[in-house]
Amino acid sequence: MPDNPDPDPLELVHLLRAASVEFGLRQAEFGAAHGMHPTDVRALICLLDAARAGERATAGLLAARLGLNSAGTTAVIDRLERLGHVNRFRDGADRRRVLLQVSPEAVRMGQAFFGPVIDGLVDLLGTFGPAERAAIHRFLTSARTALTP
Repeated sequence: MPDNPDPDPLELVHLLRAASVEFGLRQAEFGAAHGMHPTDVRALICLLDAARAGERATAGLLAARLGLNSAGTTAVIDRLERLGHVNRFRDGADRRRVLLQVSPEAVRMGQAFFGPVIDGLVDLLGTFGPAERAAIHRFLTSARTALTP
């Protein structure tokens, strides 16, 4: 299929949605393979994103990112902790605060499952020039902002 030099904006929105659906299906497969609810998988992703951004992950941060109330957030954290996917520990700077961290084993499980997909996408992005990657980055960043309540 030849590249369209000026794709229809609505087509791009539909392609973004389709890619999001595919990501969701892979997340569901991962969750099913490891006995996790879809919200548990989203919670792990949120915690990994927070770690990558250098944010201190708390139950409050997780609740806000997942749109859950306190009871729902506690249930997710309890399930993930029982499965050995999340560890809770006291913040060294503020002993009253409990921080959350994805366990090394859960990271390994995620890398084993999602690593090939991520590697393929990184390879694909390598076929785009710097200006194209900058445009993709700008679009995805703006789309995320537009989709965030």
